[in-house]
Amino acid sequence: MSAAIAKRDIRRSFGAAAAGYDSVAALQRRVGAELLARFDVSPAAGAIADLGCGTGFLTGLLLGRAADRPVYALDIALPMLQAARAKWPAGVRYVCADAERLPLADAGLGQIYSNLALQWCADLPALFGDCRRALAPGGQLAFATFGPGTLVELKAAWAEVDDYRHVNAFVSGAEIRDQLAAAGWHDGDIVSRTYSTEYAAVADLMRELKGIGAHNLNADRKRGPTTRLQLRDMIAAYQALMPDARIVASWEILFVRAYR
Repeated sequence: MSAAIAKRDIRRSFGAAAAGYDSVAALQRRVGAELLARFDVSPAAGAIADLGCGTGFLTGLLLGRAADRPVYALDIALPMLQAARAKWPAGVRYVCADAERLPLADAGLGQIYSNLALQWCADLPALFGDCRRALAPGGQLAFATFGPGTLVELKAAWAEVDDYRHVNAFVSGAEIRDQLAAAGWHDGDIVSRTYSTEYAAVADLMRELKGIGAHNLNADRKRGPTTRLQLRDMIAAYQALMPDARIVASWEILFVRAYR
């Protein structure tokens, strides 16, 4: 899968999810709130950017802490930006852009935040380098992203059906640390935390993934639609993994902070 196709797919997936995103994004709100609780806005910092702002949950929290400093909200999907602008029409500068190609001046920011968005970027080392370019000396990058322990139950269930990759692959904390170091960042903090969410049925989990735009974008994913038989077998395998009637999904969240 080429980078161009990947970007097109990401833009389409999240653009289509914008209208109903907030109704299914409870995890994103929990993680965004914890990100700021762990790595709060510095009162001495300059302008603040929210990369992959989505419908603006983290943007609103940052705006409340900005103390009249400029706040930039960037997203690759225009419908997401439009949803964010509807919530925060004043005080935020909205930019429709790819996080891997930041249209921001050198050393123009004091802090960059991102909540569960950077896992969709194809070239994290390049992104970390560009974020470093856009931050002033001493600036902070703080983000939350999915780790490899995310949706392990769903991965295991699909593994009982076929050999394709049905769940997106995510990098580890060790890989992120190495990539940040290679891009010239100073050592910061990387904390892993696993969230668990419960669903009445596997179908509810699948609807949530669709609702937040988290489609399978792996190059080795199965091409063509999943058949009803395959979906039935996956659901049966998932239910067999559960110790009781509950359907549980795990999400490994990596909270990361690094300094320019």
